[in-house]
Amino acid sequence: MPPTPGPRDILRDLESPDMLVPPATDAGLLPNLEFSFSDTSMVLRPGGWSREITARELPVATTMAGVNIRLTPGGVREVHWHIASEWSYMLVGSARVTAVDQRGRNFIADIGPGDLWYFPRRLPHSIQGLKDGCEFLLLFDDGNFSDLNTFSLSDLFAHYPKDVLAANFGVSASNFNCLPSGHQGTVPGPLESEAVQSPYGTVPQSFRHRLLAQKPVVTPVGSVRIVDTSNFPVAKTTAAALVEIKPGAMRGIH
Repeated sequence: MPPTPGPRDILRDLESPDMLVPPATDAGLLPNLEFSFSDTSMVLRPGGWSREITARELPVATTMAGVNIRLTPGGVREVHWHIASEWSYMLVGSARVTAVDQRGRNFIADIGPGDLWYFPRRLPHSIQGLKDGCEFLLLFDDGNFSDLNTFSLSDLFAHYPKDVLAANFGVSASNFNCLPSGHQGTVPGPLESEAVQSPYGTVPQSFRHRLLAQKPVVTPVGSVRIVDTSNFPVAKTTAAALVEIKPGAMRGIH
């Protein structure tokens, strides 16, 4: 390789040496297949932060968008819904997730490291960081979907006159004087939470799956845990595998 005397980001070059000096077997053209969350713009809010990768940053990802979210202890991702389904993997910490389906049946569960949750499209849900807060990865089944297009409860209320809200809920209009203005996203909230007993009962299928509780399939090179509709039936648009590879071993060509 000839010397490169011009400007360089040496640390980035070291991250992907085969990009700097491609192997002789490289041939033809492929679209970019990698994009780092570290290269995205972070959205900062009082109760946490988020950063996303969509087809805008990674054009080849037409069927999947990803969001990395951090919630502080007590930080709440307020009740919201969106046109894409949501699959999530808890990286660090713990959270309490809640949801209610179109028949008024509710769901509440605490999520820990290695746990998954899944919410179908247009299902109202919320996420709250518990004792130590949490950080998790979200996957949406539409590469062009942006988490910034999420429709939240505060956004809904902000588009109704207070007298209409008062008539709808049977209370005084003054009860809505403290409503936030527009979409709030991640806002701080109390840690205490109580399960609401719905007269319609709970959802028929759990929105939570404990992936690390699964018995792994062990191979000479490592292990794998697979989650799909056979063991997480509610997650109809997303399947995943947690693969662990031993040092020096290789996941074979597939």
